[in-house]
Amino acid sequence: MVFINDTRQALTAAVHLVNTLPGYDGEDTLQTADDLDVYLRVNPYTGTIRRDAAEIDAVRGIRSRLRELWDVDRESAVPLVNRMLSDGHALPQLSKHDEFDWHIHATSDDASLATRILVEAAMAFVDVIRSDEYDRVRVCDADDCESVYVDFSRNGSKRYCDTGNCGNRMNVNAYRERKARRSA
Repeated sequence: MVFINDTRQALTAAVHLVNTLPGYDGEDTLQTADDLDVYLRVNPYTGTIRRDAAEIDAVRGIRSRLRELWDVDRESAVPLVNRMLSDGHALPQLSKHDEFDWHIHATSDDASLATRILVEAAMAFVDVIRSDEYDRVRVCDADDCESVYVDFSRNGSKRYCDTGNCGNRMNVNAYRERKARRSA
């Protein structure tokens, strides 16, 4: 499975944003302008960015809409994605700027940051749906984690998120269980 660069970036940005929601630990990691700056450093967006309280609230407000995409199957994702595109008044156009070759922008640079994030994520999910790769949209298999990810691995075998050390922790637990069964 190969997604083009802008699709992969938008999916990664959506994952990162969704994973700022409070999880089992109850911690919301997108509350301040500094938190937003951390997100934007890793997931840069062009256009107007105000970094004020209203913008932070708007970006925080789209997280649950994006999270829904991890709770549904491919068919059920279609109306969610279509609604996001409609709500964002998406009008896809080719764009080339900075170090990026031709790619799609579906909103204007003066659209709100939350709208741009939502529409770019929706456009990326269009590619996931059209390429019939929705089974790569996953929630972490660790029993104490609710984080989401998109499996970009070649063979589609990834089971754990990248937000912590879930894979390592679960592999150690499995090893200890096997060892305990052998010595019992």
